[in-house]
Amino acid sequence: MEGQPDVEQRNRDQMDCEREPEEEEWKSWQRGEVRNMLHIVSAAAQWILLLACLIYLGINSLQPSTPRSSRVLWTHIRYTGESIEQVAVNLTAEVGSIQIRNGSIMIASDGLYLVSLKGSVLFNDPDALKLTLQKTDNKTSKVLWEQTVQDSGDAVNFTTVLYLFTQDNITLWTSSNATIADLSFSLVLLSPLHLLAVEDGV
Repeated sequence: MEGQPDVEQRNRDQMDCEREPEEEEWKSWQRGEVRNMLHIVSAAAQWILLLACLIYLGINSLQPSTPRSSRVLWTHIRYTGESIEQVAVNLTAEVGSIQIRNGSIMIASDGLYLVSLKGSVLFNDPDALKLTLQKTDNKTSKVLWEQTVQDSGDAVNFTTVLYLFTQDNITLWTSSNATIADLSFSLVLLSPLHLLAVEDGV
């Protein structure tokens, strides 16, 4: 009978040892679920924004036209190639009516633009890399968007609406030497600024 408590203690210890890995596995699974949920929420928000912009475009196209150029300003870029630290990525248009000069997208009309950028970045630097979308005019430079890429090969996915102005030049930069893979970059003029002012009664 004296050995009975020892056996029970050993059984209890064994059960505790078996429970600990299960608890760790459960916590790890929970962390993964939270991370996955954040990715889903982020993706859903981007799609909702894109859908809202497309609905806006559809409604705008159904309204009676005012005297203006019928040509829609847009560009679509596909790029795979090298990027040099602190040098603008040498973008070239695949299709579209917006001019690109020396890797810079030349904005020809004030207005509201839909911007979409997707791809992945490969780099050897042990530190994280920054991918930056920048606008430059005659006097100043301004960062429009910046994403830190933690691991080589990580996906970049960015969709937003921006006010851009005539004479703005849009460029893409990386903070260190890298290879940009399967970059898809689109810029579409949703509504010229003077039409927005008319619609708002200004």
